[in-house]
Amino acid sequence: MATETLTIGKALNTGLRRALENDPKVVIMGEDVGKLGGVFRITDGLQKDFGDQRVIDTPLAESGIIGTAVGLAIRGYRPVCEIQFDGFVYPAYDQIVSQVAKMHYRSRGKLNIPMVIRIPFGGGIGAVEHHSESPEAYFAHTAGLKVVSCASPQDAYVMIQQAIASDDPIVFLEPKRRYWEKGQVDLDAPLSDAYPLHSARVVRPGTDVTVLAYGPMVRTCLEAATAAAEDGRELEVIDLRSLSPLDLTAAYESVKRTGRAVVVHEAPSNIGLGAELAARITEECFYSLESPVLRVTGFDIPYPAARVEEEFLPDLDRVLDAVDRTFGW
Repeated sequence: MATETLTIGKALNTGLRRALENDPKVVIMGEDVGKLGGVFRITDGLQKDFGDQRVIDTPLAESGIIGTAVGLAIRGYRPVCEIQFDGFVYPAYDQIVSQVAKMHYRSRGKLNIPMVIRIPFGGGIGAVEHHSESPEAYFAHTAGLKVVSCASPQDAYVMIQQAIASDDPIVFLEPKRRYWEKGQVDLDAPLSDAYPLHSARVVRPGTDVTVLAYGPMVRTCLEAATAAAEDGRELEVIDLRSLSPLDLTAAYESVKRTGRAVVVHEAPSNIGLGAELAARITEECFYSLESPVLRVTGFDIPYPAARVEEEFLPDLDRVLDAVDRTFGW
């Protein structure tokens, strides 16, 4: 078994390489993805090895990138579009919600749109305006789109290949502040045996409080669980992995045991994923809950300047404070 220690960024690069090797219809396209290898070097070396007809440097035009990919997908290709930063996806929003999400339905199933839209998302890197957005709720709300987010090198390596192999359009959210974090990756396990793409995973068992997170906040919640254990509280941390469709089977089972739930995400709380999660958990687990489902999120303001972003982002202390409050009812 070939197990290597990789960063999330390198795991994504390796997964993209495998997809290109396994299917000649896979093409990668985006701003600076070729010669430069992407701003975060996620596509580093791919154009050199697969040529500029399969790893394509596009103009700086997100709407054009997505529109071109729609045509490619209709003709049987599997385009993987990189949006250089989360805040740059909005010029392509019309294409994504009006064409990508609806083409299969409007054609009564005659057209598949097997494309992946890769978006580095979230804050924590000290970036300037429009470089630290969390746009997941826009896409999770859009019928016809699937939305996933990886949180570990192993998931990054497997999930990007699973997304590319899917016949559905998938928004693939990559936690940019975690690109350089390392973990073990099994490079030989067959994709057919991999954990399902749209299934949540318990990443730390616990008995006292259920903590739900995805993407960059999974690591934060695991750190909070380690700190809470020093005070005798065992947090069960669940990585949602898929934001649309949501898989809450593990969450329901967990909350029925713990009686408490905390949802954590970087995006502002107003009409965010946390609200949907809280509503569903309350509906399904009402008689098991010992306290309301609490949310730990970014604040309801535009993303702030880099010098104060750590005040905006949920951190270990804010998660632990919410855990404490769940015991106050």
